[in-house]
Amino acid sequence: MTNIMNHKGYSARIEYDDEDGILFGQLAGISDGIGFHADSVENLRLAFHEAVDDYLDTCAKLGKEPQKAYSGKVMFRIDPEVHARAAKAAELAGKSLNEWAGEVLAKAAG
Repeated sequence: MTNIMNHKGYSARIEYDDEDGILFGQLAGISDGIGFHADSVENLRLAFHEAVDDYLDTCAKLGKEPQKAYSGKVMFRIDPEVHARAAKAAELAGKSLNEWAGEVLAKAAG
């Protein structure tokens, strides 16, 4: 079972609040904190689509560029030994470290 909804390139992880008896979600990767909720899956899907559409409409009205998908540039620090092993694995696979790491991350992210 997946708990992720997608619409127009935006995604949200869905959760359940037992105390209030509602399903809720928040757009992932959007710093503006766009949330939505409903009492059924069908209504939640509608609320999610409405949240995305409202976000895009509001951005257009304000002349603000909506946040989009990530750029694809990732920078992070890892242990030098892990770096060396990853570089070796990439070389043995006949790929650049960027290509190899992208494939590994894609598999891990599902």
